[in-house]
Amino acid sequence: MLHPDVKKLLVEQINKELYSAYLYLSIANYYADQNLNGFENWFYVQAQEERDHAMIIRTYLIDNGEPIAMGAIAEPKNAFSSFGEPLNDALAHEQYVTASIHSIYSAAAERKDYRTMQFLDWFIREQGEEEKNADDLIKRFALFGGDAKSLYMLNAELAARVYTPSTLATT
Repeated sequence: MLHPDVKKLLVEQINKELYSAYLYLSIANYYADQNLNGFENWFYVQAQEERDHAMIIRTYLIDNGEPIAMGAIAEPKNAFSSFGEPLNDALAHEQYVTASIHSIYSAAAERKDYRTMQFLDWFIREQGEEEKNADDLIKRFALFGGDAKSLYMLNAELAARVYTPSTLATT
């Protein structure tokens, strides 16, 4: 049985991960409307990964005998003023999620919940990767986004991203 405070934070994290999927789907919709289908694909794949993260936490709670009451998912931002704005929003959001995961880890450490700490190790590594990917995309857009041919090539590259389910999501 998990400590009630840790369980509460994990349930809240499910909501945050589902909100992340919702946000990235909204960003994908924006890029689809702009006819930047590679950017659309990149964020659509990102939405799928975030959904997986929510399911991984859900499974962890169920495997530990914890009932889950789902909360409402907030409406994501749906309007953007430039091609680069969603990229910056995505990085800021990933940093927010990282801080949230760290808070859960700290709460688990305070309660000597080593099992949850070990479970969260994967998320801590994943968030490092998520932040790097978002930052790299911002930097690449800054380099290439101002030139139509370069933007076209970056868009084509992003279109090649393929969704690969997490091995944790399939167990």
